[in-house]
Amino acid sequence: MHSYGYRVNALLTFAITILAVMSAMASLSDNLNSPTPFVHAQVTNINWFQKQPNGDDEVSMTMNISANLQSLFTWNTKQVFVFLAAEYETPKKPLNQISLWDGIIPSKDHAKFWIHTSNKYRFIDQQFAR
Repeated sequence: MHSYGYRVNALLTFAITILAVMSAMASLSDNLNSPTPFVHAQVTNINWFQKQPNGDDEVSMTMNISANLQSLFTWNTKQVFVFLAAEYETPKKPLNQISLWDGIIPSKDHAKFWIHTSNKYRFIDQQFAR
């Protein structure tokens, strides 16, 4: 006869083995997902372009952003952070990047959207290094 200690040990070992197998299956199922998001951004209007007294340039623009990010949501995704960035080059700097807009998509229901907005953050090109 096996004692209660042996029975508890066998039950715990079995439970931990099942938990490890389920964790491995969950990890594999998330790695096999290949999302195919679609995003289209278009500048519809330049609201204003200003040259600052210190030599910097500032732009305000209106954009249309349409996206279908539903494929990014799996059982393991709570929310998705999205942002729109502008990349450009100048004679002094070959690569400039600035964030124009961002948002948090809280669920798969909100992951397909179209918005008409202006840049959320100031788009300033600093001409001179400080």
